[in-house]
Amino acid sequence: MGYEHAAASRLSLGTLAATFGYGLRLDASAAAYVCLIPFLLLAVGSLIPRLPLRGLVNGYSAIIGTLLALLIIVDLELYRAWGFRLDDTPLQYLSSPAEMAASAGSAPVAVLLALLAGLGLGSWALYKVVVGRLPELAPWFGRGRAALAGLLYAVLLVVPLRGGTQQIPVNQSDVYFSRTPFANHAALNAPWNFMSALVLRADEKPLKPFMADSTARRLVAGLYPLAVGAAAPADSAASVLTTTRPNVLFIILESFTSKLVGSVGGEKGVTPSLDSLAQTGVLFDHIYAAGDRSQKGLVSLLSGYPNQPTTSIIKFPRKTENLPHLCRTLSLAGYSSRYYYGGELAFANMKSYLQTAGYEHLTERADFAASEQNSKWGAHDGVLFNRMLAELGQQRQPFFVTAFTLSSHEPFDVPMKTRFPGTTEVAQFRNSVFYTDYTLGKFLQAARKQPWYANTLLVLVADHGHILPGNSTNQSPKKFRIPLLLAGGAIRPESRGRVVRTIGSQTDVAATLLHQLRLPASNYVWSRDLLAPHARPFAFYTYNDGFGAVSPAGIVTYDNVSRHTWERDYAVPDAQIRLGEALEQLSMEDFTKR
Repeated sequence: MGYEHAAASRLSLGTLAATFGYGLRLDASAAAYVCLIPFLLLAVGSLIPRLPLRGLVNGYSAIIGTLLALLIIVDLELYRAWGFRLDDTPLQYLSSPAEMAASAGSAPVAVLLALLAGLGLGSWALYKVVVGRLPELAPWFGRGRAALAGLLYAVLLVVPLRGGTQQIPVNQSDVYFSRTPFANHAALNAPWNFMSALVLRADEKPLKPFMADSTARRLVAGLYPLAVGAAAPADSAASVLTTTRPNVLFIILESFTSKLVGSVGGEKGVTPSLDSLAQTGVLFDHIYAAGDRSQKGLVSLLSGYPNQPTTSIIKFPRKTENLPHLCRTLSLAGYSSRYYYGGELAFANMKSYLQTAGYEHLTERADFAASEQNSKWGAHDGVLFNRMLAELGQQRQPFFVTAFTLSSHEPFDVPMKTRFPGTTEVAQFRNSVFYTDYTLGKFLQAARKQPWYANTLLVLVADHGHILPGNSTNQSPKKFRIPLLLAGGAIRPESRGRVVRTIGSQTDVAATLLHQLRLPASNYVWSRDLLAPHARPFAFYTYNDGFGAVSPAGIVTYDNVSRHTWERDYAVPDAQIRLGEALEQLSMEDFTKR
């Protein structure tokens, strides 16, 4: 913050102090990783009298201290040049030293070397004061007891390693506390961020190209022209709304597979509220999730961005900061915003993604009373909807409010009388989906009496599907098919009860919504308007090391490892497989470059 004093001076004193408070958990985690080896050495050295324990610890400390000082100093200048904290990006330049030297040409080398020397010498002096004064092991203590103490110290390091005793281990989301990017960046621990990037980089398995880039771009242009820099054809959708500036209540339903939603061809009686609402809204009955995890669905829905087969972009805050986001787009159009979730937003780095999106307020598990946290994950959906109902009346209109349910997540333990008998996992899953649907119905019944409801568009969609019921295979389209419904007081009377049968993807929700609001969606290059008159019916999704492609001709699933199809309907042409390959190739290229 001293090195970036110009940016730091624009922060309030409270925010400056908060960077230290929020950053402490990552600092503690980094320190615990550094201390792990010395404590293990203590345990081993206590049992082996001839082991030069002090010399080993001193040598390790000198090496690791020098490395940490170097990383910290390098981070100072790289942030000034690149605008993001130290990660593994500099390693990409090792094969081109000339380019590396050119990039560092304007760096104040003398200042950085002086800082490196000062940090290194100061750290070593502090180390000598603290460790150098430690007494030798007392004879009466015993080497076995000392070894046990060292082992216990190492075990206790698990707490700071995880960043505390909470359910979810610490990650970048825990330090993203501000809507000002620099404040979040300042709270990050550079060495921790660097090591995290190295670990995550292993998940970024580059795909061997399926085809020439020019061929892939030509194929993708027919579906997502903006993704390849082409002009989108004029294909304006008719409005289904009574106004272009309705409130938008965007509700993401955990694991709401189409297999349990009667209005889209699933089992009857599990989601009566949603099915009843479909009769008064615009229902899309052939939508497929882009991925199979909550964090993947979040990015696909709110940023219109495709998933990756071996990782998820939400793990990389530097990449998600560059994604478009519905909250940011609607904020520019005058919308206020809020995000509701009954669980911990630190899960899977969701909080960093939402903070950089610009939500004015985030409500999560810690904001609910202990008595309201009646789920393993936090507050059940009934509590969540009650909180929303109490606060939406005070939300400045027009508003963009996002809510993410959690009760239909494993272990499917919900606070209601059993609706579907049985102790099987399938029965429990049905009950959990029914509970969320029931609490949603109660919420909407009360919401209809509120003044804001008449001017509100409801967007109800699942974050992903589920293998249950039926134990669908990992790649099966049945696992990925989800409901999507536009409803609420802002739907035109003549549009109520409409069913859109166009095959589409979760990533298409963003552009569809923005076009209805008569707002530009050009930044959402992987999203298209499903209500456009000539929308091409196609859906693309990824699973671990593979992809699926759905069209009116049928479905095909593809394995990236063997380079062969898993499943393929008889009528599926080779062109559909080639389009799936092109989509995966170009979307992964886009992900790698961000």
